[in-house]
Amino acid sequence: MRFKGSTIFVTGGAGFIGSAVVRHLLRDSHARVVNIDKLTYAANLDSLPAAKENLNYAFEKQCICDGAGLRRLFEKYQPDAVMNLAAESHVDRSIDGPGEFIQTNIVGTFTILQETLRHWRTLSPEKRAGFRFLHISTDEVFGSLGDEGFFTETTAYSPNSPYSASKASSDHLVRAWRETYDLPTLITNCSNNYGPYHFPEKLIPHMIIKGLAGEPLPVYGDGKNIRDWLYVEDHAKALTLVLEHGAVGETYNVGGRNERTNLHVVETICDLLDQIAPRAQGARRDLITFVADRPGHDRRYAIDASKLERDLGWRAEENFETGIAKTVHWYIDQQPWWRGILERGYQAKRVGLSLSATAH
Repeated sequence: MRFKGSTIFVTGGAGFIGSAVVRHLLRDSHARVVNIDKLTYAANLDSLPAAKENLNYAFEKQCICDGAGLRRLFEKYQPDAVMNLAAESHVDRSIDGPGEFIQTNIVGTFTILQETLRHWRTLSPEKRAGFRFLHISTDEVFGSLGDEGFFTETTAYSPNSPYSASKASSDHLVRAWRETYDLPTLITNCSNNYGPYHFPEKLIPHMIIKGLAGEPLPVYGDGKNIRDWLYVEDHAKALTLVLEHGAVGETYNVGGRNERTNLHVVETICDLLDQIAPRAQGARRDLITFVADRPGHDRRYAIDASKLERDLGWRAEENFETGIAKTVHWYIDQQPWWRGILERGYQAKRVGLSLSATAH
């Protein structure tokens, strides 16, 4: 059985992608999983419904910017691998308040690299050879594509938002710790994720929840910005595969080969909601409203995942149509999960329009 006898740190394990990774590891491997999360607004331990009863699971509330706290956890659990998913990830929020993104995504990555290196150097030669640090990043570090072509592992970095710049910086740090200190690191860059347990501020859950409520559905600009959509469960499987079989020092792009315009995504959600939960007031497409575009909004992202498919045998199991149908059904069936977030005071209001950045 996979990862038998291994202890894996998953930072950001209460977040959207992190919780999918934790669920996948607990369900499909023998790994001992330590979820390290500082529980920001976007984290939710309710995304791990079966974890508490699992003897292979432990949760530690911990910020990755706190070196002393991390050191205690390394000494306590003696991990065999680290999967670093802790990050601030909402582009609009990074426009209004880039400081937290610099802190978590850059300083936090530096801090966990330092503590991982410190731990790794204490290991026996055999344990050291098997150790892995997998850093999970985004395709946004590559900037914006034209109408043709795809991001590959050799695409030059050209980040356009404070969020993507902070993630690009973290990728460079990880690569440097490999080259300078021999720490066995790997990096993945993924396209847009969607699926169950996605925080309501992101496009797809935001539109599902507003559509259910019969509220206006705001689409940025002309709605023709294109994203490559990746079902989060497929991503989680890719990440554990890279951890298990990826070559140290390599980068792997993870994409769903599902390019869709934002408008197409919203229209698809409208049609699915109309089928599953029709409303007396008519078709939900009538709720679509076009609003001012996001500053520096990248036009198109698309990932070439050939290397991952070829070298490690990964395949996305969901296409956009099957994945989005599963996702809409999940949000309808699991309303207590997201209603709980709304009741705790999350306001689904527009952010990211401010023209002057604040320090916090």
